[in-house]
Amino acid sequence: MASSTVTSSQPDRPTRPNLAFRQLRGRRSPAEFAALVRRAAREIGERVSCDARYVGRVEAGEIRCPNYAYERVFLHMFPGRTLADLGFASRSSVRGRGARPAGAAPPAYATGETRGAIEPYDTEDPYDPHENHEESDVLRRAFMTGGGATVAAVTLSPLGLTIDAAAAPRPLRRAGSPEAAALEEAVRRIRLLDDRHGADGLYRRAAAPLRAAYALLDAGATRQTTADRLHSGAGELAISVGWLAHDSGRFDDARSHYAEALATARMTGDPGLEAHAFCNTAFLARDAGRPREAVRAAQAAQRAARPLGSPRLMSLLALREAGGWAGLADRTGCEQALARAQALFARGHSDADPEWMSFYGEAELEGLEAQCWSTLGDWTRAARHARRAAQLQDPHFTRNIALYTAELADDLARGGHPDEAALAGLHVLDLLDQVQSSRIQTMLAGTARVLLPHRRASGVSDFLERHASLPRML
Repeated sequence: MASSTVTSSQPDRPTRPNLAFRQLRGRRSPAEFAALVRRAAREIGERVSCDARYVGRVEAGEIRCPNYAYERVFLHMFPGRTLADLGFASRSSVRGRGARPAGAAPPAYATGETRGAIEPYDTEDPYDPHENHEESDVLRRAFMTGGGATVAAVTLSPLGLTIDAAAAPRPLRRAGSPEAAALEEAVRRIRLLDDRHGADGLYRRAAAPLRAAYALLDAGATRQTTADRLHSGAGELAISVGWLAHDSGRFDDARSHYAEALATARMTGDPGLEAHAFCNTAFLARDAGRPREAVRAAQAAQRAARPLGSPRLMSLLALREAGGWAGLADRTGCEQALARAQALFARGHSDADPEWMSFYGEAELEGLEAQCWSTLGDWTRAARHARRAAQLQDPHFTRNIALYTAELADDLARGGHPDEAALAGLHVLDLLDQVQSSRIQTMLAGTARVLLPHRRASGVSDFLERHASLPRML
C-alpha cells in the first residue's frame, strides 16, 4: 500500500480528530458506516474498499483529505456539503500544490499524485481479476530466498508484500511503520477479495506474502510498538491464508496456518489474535468432522475473548460452539449456545469489535444458525434461517450470498421441496461466475445427488443439467 507518511513538501504537524465526520457517523459503528460508504459508492459506479479501520483513520485525523474517489462518494452521501463541511482539509493545503480548478472534474481514478500523505488506501483492487488482468503477478514474487542469516531484501509495495528481485542477498533490514502498515493492508485486501470471489483463486498467491511477513518478524523491528503490529499483522495474515485453505478444501493446510497464528498470539500475549485463531479452529474442526474439538476450541476462544469487551465477538464464538454441539447431536447444548449467541448479538456493536468481524451481521447469524439446524436434521427450520440469511446479506459479500443460497437449496431438497431447491440451486450457479469456493461447489454436489430422484420435477432437470456441466473441482 502507499505510505501514509508525508513528503518533504508537507511539514509534520499533529493530527486533529475529524469531529465533523465523527458526528456524521452518529450511532452507527465504524463497520456499519463503512458498509454505507461502500453502498453509496456502488450507487454512483465507484469502487472503494472502505472498512472500519479506514473510518477510524478519518475520524482520528490521519486522513486529512480523501482521494478523488472517496471525495465523490462522500459528497454523494451528504448532498450540499463540501469537503470542509465534512471536516477535511483542502487538497492544496495538504499537498502543498495547487488545488484542482473550480468546476474541474476529478480524475477518473486515483493516481500516484492522489496517494501517499493524503490517502493511504487505493480505491482499485490490484488483486481483483476483474480489475487487473495482471493479478497473477501481484503476489507471485513474494517469496523468501537465501539461507543462514541472509534472505532477499523484503520490500512492501502498494500491491502487497513483494521481494526486490534486483537486490543482492543481504541481511534483512529491520522493519518500521511502513512495513507494518503494508502488512495490515495485505490482510485487508485478501479479506475483501474473499468476500467477493471466494478462496479457490487466492490461496496459493496469498501464501507467499505470509512467508515474507514472518521474514519481517525474524528481522526484528525498529521499535516495540512496530514489533507488536508486525506480530498481530502476521498472525491475522496467517488466519486469512488459513481461511482461504479452509474454504478451498485444504483442511490440513488450514489447520497448520491456524496453529501458526495461535502460536504467534501466545508468544506475544495477544488475546484478540488468540480468540480469532481459536474461532477459526473451531469452524475448521466442525467442517472436518471433529465436533468435540470444535466445542473445545470455541470455548477456549470465549475464554480468551471475554476480557476484550465485545458482545458481538462473544456472540460469534457462541455460534461456533453451537455448531460443535450440533455435530455431536446434542440438541440441548446447541440450543443453549444459540440462545447465548442471539442475546449477545442483540447488545449491538461496540468499539471493541475486532476489525475482522465486519462480515458478522444479522445475515451471518442467521446463516450459522441455519447450519446448526441442518446438522440436527431440522430441514424446515434450517431453510427458514438460510432464506433469511440470503435476503439480509449485504451485496458486497457475494461469496456469502452464494453460500447461504446453497445452504437453502440443500435444506429445501432434503426437506422435500425439490422445485424450490432447484430454483435456489440455479441462483447459486449464476453466482459461480463471480465466486470460486470448493465448499459451495461441494454443497451443490450434495444437493444434486438428493435431487436426482426428482429429475422430472419442474426446474430440477435444468438445475441438474447445468450442474453437470460445471468443470470438475481439482
